[in-house]
Amino acid sequence: MAAIEEAKELSVKEQLDVKNKKLVRKLLWLVVGSLLFAYALVPLYDVLCSLTGLNGKTQDTATEINKAKVDNTRWVNVQFTSSVMPGLGWNFYPKQPSIKLHPGQIETVIFIAKNTTNQVVAGQAVPSVTPGIASANLKKIECFCFVRQSLNPGEEKEMPLRFFVSPELPADVSEMTLSYSFFPAVSNSK
Repeated sequence: MAAIEEAKELSVKEQLDVKNKKLVRKLLWLVVGSLLFAYALVPLYDVLCSLTGLNGKTQDTATEINKAKVDNTRWVNVQFTSSVMPGLGWNFYPKQPSIKLHPGQIETVIFIAKNTTNQVVAGQAVPSVTPGIASANLKKIECFCFVRQSLNPGEEKEMPLRFFVSPELPADVSEMTLSYSFFPAVSNSK
């Protein structure tokens, strides 16, 4: 009788082992699938943002400059705003609050950044354009937002932004706002 009980116990244990192994395999596939999805999400998001202008991402190609013809029949007012996220220790602002330009006209505006701390601080600017329909029509040629910026203690730096508004901007859009938020950036040097 003990032998029969022991055999039943082994078969129950074996069944549990098989079920546990299946569960572990399913969980591993779930983890691998999640990692692959997360890895693919960043490039997909970048493509989506570039196509739609979502999140201030704009296409920055030289061909856009060559295609653009200045539309002297209308004006667009571009306002500039800025903010610094907590922990950066910078003052950051546009030298001029707005600019009036013709679509297709290339302009340069200057932003000022000053490190108010007693240590080297690095930051990364993240742009945002409103209204959303205008973001796909703002074309940046040169921008401090393309690379991480680093300032020495007390250093003040002029940061140029060279851009134009595409003549393809819908006619009913005559005002847009370009906003930059500076976030603390992790230093690459150790």
